[in-house]
Amino acid sequence: MIPLVGGVSLDPPFEDPVMIVALAMVVFLVAPLLLERYELPGIIGVIVAGAVVGPNALDLLRRSETIVLLGEVGIIYLMFIAGLEIDLDDFIENADRSVTFGAISFAIPMALGTAAGLWLLDFSALAAVLFASVFASHTLLAYPIVNQLGIVKNEAVTAVIGGTILTDTLALLVLAVVSGATQGQLDAAFWAQLGGGLVVFFAVVWTTVPRVGRWFFRNLDEESYFEFLFVMAVLFVSSFLAEVAGVEAIIGAFLAGLALNRLVPSTGTLMNRIEFVGNALFIPFFLLSVGMLVDVRVFLGGLDVWLIAGSTIAALVVGKLAAVIVASRIYGYDGAEWKTMFGLSTGQAAAALAITLIGSDIGLFGEPTVNGVVLMILVVSVASPYLTERFGREIVQAEAQGEYEPSDRPERILLPLTKRTENADLLLDLAMLLRGDDDSAEPIRALTVVEDEGDESSVEGIGAGVRREGTPGDGGQTAANGGAEGAGGVEGTDESDESDTESEVADAERTLESAEEYAAGAEVPVETQTRVDANVVTGIVRAIRDNRITTVVIGWNGRRGFGQRVFGTTIERLVDRTRERVLVANLNGPINATERVVIVLSGRAAANPGFYGGIHAAKTIAEELGSKIHCLLVDGDPDQYERLVASVEPEVPFEIETVSSWSQLGSGDRFEGTDLVVPIRPRRGARGWDRGLERAQRDLAERGPENLIVLYLAEEEGEPNRKYLLRT
Repeated sequence: MIPLVGGVSLDPPFEDPVMIVALAMVVFLVAPLLLERYELPGIIGVIVAGAVVGPNALDLLRRSETIVLLGEVGIIYLMFIAGLEIDLDDFIENADRSVTFGAISFAIPMALGTAAGLWLLDFSALAAVLFASVFASHTLLAYPIVNQLGIVKNEAVTAVIGGTILTDTLALLVLAVVSGATQGQLDAAFWAQLGGGLVVFFAVVWTTVPRVGRWFFRNLDEESYFEFLFVMAVLFVSSFLAEVAGVEAIIGAFLAGLALNRLVPSTGTLMNRIEFVGNALFIPFFLLSVGMLVDVRVFLGGLDVWLIAGSTIAALVVGKLAAVIVASRIYGYDGAEWKTMFGLSTGQAAAALAITLIGSDIGLFGEPTVNGVVLMILVVSVASPYLTERFGREIVQAEAQGEYEPSDRPERILLPLTKRTENADLLLDLAMLLRGDDDSAEPIRALTVVEDEGDESSVEGIGAGVRREGTPGDGGQTAANGGAEGAGGVEGTDESDESDTESEVADAERTLESAEEYAAGAEVPVETQTRVDANVVTGIVRAIRDNRITTVVIGWNGRRGFGQRVFGTTIERLVDRTRERVLVANLNGPINATERVVIVLSGRAAANPGFYGGIHAAKTIAEELGSKIHCLLVDGDPDQYERLVASVEPEVPFEIETVSSWSQLGSGDRFEGTDLVVPIRPRRGARGWDRGLERAQRDLAERGPENLIVLYLAEEEGEPNRKYLLRT
């Protein structure tokens, strides 16, 4: 023993909790960095390091109950993130792909493994069936790689992720049946309990979690760590209920992710927190625990171990390769896609290990079988991440080449704010949704404009001598809440004017710092600007021109001043003086609780050159929220607009309802509390403008839904707006 001053022993294996965690953190940091230098997936480094520091090598760490617990939490967390990040609409629309791939990816290895167990390894019938189920399932070891590459929503990858839940469920059901058979429990009560428990479990989670989630997010006063704790509570309660129902916890974790999928936007702060905790802590502990299972001494364990390991690996490789080839022939996946599917579906760990250990406990497997399976896990733990990253990068390159358009210009979002801006966090959430999974690294540009009280200058006739008419308490100076702008007719400057301006600039900078801090939680870049100008509108217009902005997101507090049309002087004049897309948002509740994005369209809107860009923006919001789209079309041809809306990317499920007149728009219960209503309109007098929509907009603003976004279409975007159309 080598004691320290504090009485802590440095004699391995380490038992001090602080030392165990410290060594684990060093492994999580160093191992991936070393392997990435040689262009190998970082997660292989954690697995290999686990084998090196584990009980079968250096014996620095034992696979104690703590390591096992954290490892189990890691695989549960991994499956949960997979359910959260999957494109749920695409998953549901193409469920046949996941079911087909999952079925053949289970059936072919199952048949090969059973045959190998019976005729090559001389197992009993029950042992052969259980042996085959070991590698008929998948473990998404390489999921962090496809997530990092940004190809989770690729149809081939989605098929594997969706298929995983089917293969794991079937494999674990085989385990339950075989275990019951060895104990003589395969009676009617066994099947009723197993089937009934699964049905009740799926029904409860799928129907209850979304409703409770929407209620929670709508009633939470502000975004905080309580959101994260709520998500964690749902995750682990669902995982526990899965075990009660008779299946493994990972099934409940995946279902919990699917149930919360629409409530956790992929670009928001909450998702970033979930991913950060998983990728930095829980998932590495799972990989470490897998590595600690590896015993290099199994290589000296005799021919039985090699025969079992070789049979397992051969059946796994042949079975999974045959499954992906069949699926690629059916659905037309290209070479990079089916090879990525193969790499992703060969991963084995959680389910395989659980089946093997339980098979050993009930007397169907001996020590050579356990060692052979562990050796198989070691091989595929290295091969699966490597193959997935190798061919996943080819998918990334192919998608980048296929989407390139020389005429494209980057989407640039401007968000004007002031210290009086209400619900600034919600406006930032909206801007982040519009930005989506932007690979161009374009930041959100947050702007504050401070009026120079001593400047009488007027730009394009706006500002000089305009009396401020903001609502009480507004101060006539807000760019985001609908106040008025104006130089105010102040003559000359003095020291007090300069002092006031400096004070307001300091306040503006603090406002921007808060916005930057909030967006940093979602790892979304924000570029801040503070301008001193004659009036707010002029400052915003100059920022639009200087930064080549394509979209402006501006807040409105729902109040109108005397003589103002709808939104207030600042917003109305900003819209009049710009040609870019402008979203005027009155947000009073969390938008991640949105069930439907309701688009209000005039039958004339398609004549406007910015129509495609506006539809693209609305569909992007719906896609990021995981919401369906309901179009209310007034005085238009539904067949025409169904074709037009369907032609714009991204692909989001939608339906069109025709409304006979603008007066009928507000009749009945058309809008629900969880709707995000988005009237899409040209500017006054522009092509496609409809006077009826002007009146309807006023009605919606005065007595409309909780969350309303009026989307002004961009002018002169150019025909045919190819960058917004689906590539076919």
